[in-house]
Amino acid sequence: MAESSKLWSSMSLVTALISAAAAKKALNTGWKAATGKEPPSNPADPDVDLWEAVAWAALSGTFIALIKMLASRRAATYYKKSTGHLPPNLQADNPGDLAGHAG
Repeated sequence: MAESSKLWSSMSLVTALISAAAAKKALNTGWKAATGKEPPSNPADPDVDLWEAVAWAALSGTFIALIKMLASRRAATYYKKSTGHLPPNLQADNPGDLAGHAG
């Protein structure tokens, strides 16, 4: 089980890094297309308009989290197909593991 845990940890890390980088690139491109400006490099800077800072924080936080979640789900599906079971940290979330429990 320790071997599969290490494998999943590696897969999960690589997936998170790649998906976050891809999401950031897509966000930057989309922001520039929509606003005609570069996204704020530091939304906390008082020189950045408040609406722009709030919009960027909300959009980027939501989009990056969503992309990372979708990428993690795909990686978990691949892992399950390869090993026959979910990664160790996701096994408790498998509805089949809860059979017989009230819920």
